[in-house]
Amino acid sequence: MTEFKYLIFFMTLIVGVPLGYLCCLRSKSCEKLVFFLVIFFTCDMLDINFVSIETYRGTTRGFEFGMVDISLYILLALVIKRRHRLPIDWFPIGSTLYLLYFSLSLLSTINSDIGIYSSFEILKMCRMYIYFWTIANYLRNEQQLHWLMINIGIIIFYIFLSVMKQKYLLGVFQCTGPFSHQNSLVMYISIFGAMAHAYLLNVAGSRSWLWFTIFGMASICILATLSRAGLALFILNSLMVFTISMMSKQSDTKVRKRHLILLIILPIAGTLVLIKASDTIIERFISAPVESKLSRVQLAKAAVNMANDKVLGVGLNNFALKINPPYPYSAHIPMYDKDDPDETHGLVETVYLMVAAETGWLNLAVFITFLLFFYFKNIINYFRFKGSQSRFICIALIAALTCIYLQSTLEWVLKQTNNFYQLMLVFAVIATMDRMTRTGVTNGQAKRKRC
Repeated sequence: MTEFKYLIFFMTLIVGVPLGYLCCLRSKSCEKLVFFLVIFFTCDMLDINFVSIETYRGTTRGFEFGMVDISLYILLALVIKRRHRLPIDWFPIGSTLYLLYFSLSLLSTINSDIGIYSSFEILKMCRMYIYFWTIANYLRNEQQLHWLMINIGIIIFYIFLSVMKQKYLLGVFQCTGPFSHQNSLVMYISIFGAMAHAYLLNVAGSRSWLWFTIFGMASICILATLSRAGLALFILNSLMVFTISMMSKQSDTKVRKRHLILLIILPIAGTLVLIKASDTIIERFISAPVESKLSRVQLAKAAVNMANDKVLGVGLNNFALKINPPYPYSAHIPMYDKDDPDETHGLVETVYLMVAAETGWLNLAVFITFLLFFYFKNIINYFRFKGSQSRFICIALIAALTCIYLQSTLEWVLKQTNNFYQLMLVFAVIATMDRMTRTGVTNGQAKRKRC
């Protein structure tokens, strides 16, 4: 059965990619479908693991390849084919920081006791950069950004259906949708939900009822996860989008009118939904175990011990190995059942300390610089896109990135394949918009000068 799975994968890769590429050359609809799949499969991962070690509790458990990669290779072929008409940006903005982060992560493997665990993560990081590079070179204009929003609306609808099935048909208490954990769902839907919210508030002529519904679906998905941090951060996310949209002083009368209407409707709708879900939300907050908080602190101390012990960390994707005996980093954490040889400690609940523990404090500084680079580049894009309808993307990403960076202090979700892909998609969009302002490919008053 395993051999048959591999056969299907390689047949899809060898036959599907060239066939998809040829179809895209002849049909714009086919090209749009492939672009949709490149984004959709970051949500519902359909992949295969080579040399899979599912018993390992690390952030990556095998050499992963999936439909998102296969779909991406078709777009990559299109980018290369069009290089004479649409010159390739061989080194998109942020590449230097990412490659430095990758290099230091690679160097950390000299401290890895089981090298194949690090190899799993190295391959994933390579796939992420290819994804970023391809999308950053494929997107060229505001028409494509509009198509991106249509895809986002469809994906939110798909996630909503998955969540409703789990909640009302399967009786799941904390819904995960198509993701492996509710925290992954929260972070993923927060970004796309913010974009739907900003589109609703800022784009004249958009179908208000449709985007109001899509944003409502995203909000309900967050509620269904019953994630305490997720609920709080999504409220902050929505408030930021609304406030920045109001401060943007759009000149369009319809947009200003829509702001006033939604200023009344959104709080009422949100209050009604919260009242409906209040019982389970209150139960979730009240029943939060004290042991969970204690465990977070103990694991954080262990991560600091690892980062302090070695300049390059304990080795990429080796945290789950070295958090357990005979390694000394978790000596302060008691085992619940000392007679159980299979009992293991978990992962530190913050991506920042995870990076520091596995690859060193220096690489953590590089990683944070990488994240902040795109955050501030997006703010620059916000001012450059004054007068352009695409400015709503900048508004959404200011709020979304603020919240997922805060969420990452509590969770290591950004290491999840789904969320890592989505983050690189966001960074590719920011890089695209930066290039658009430098080349003048906007409908508004964006300047060509590069900061």
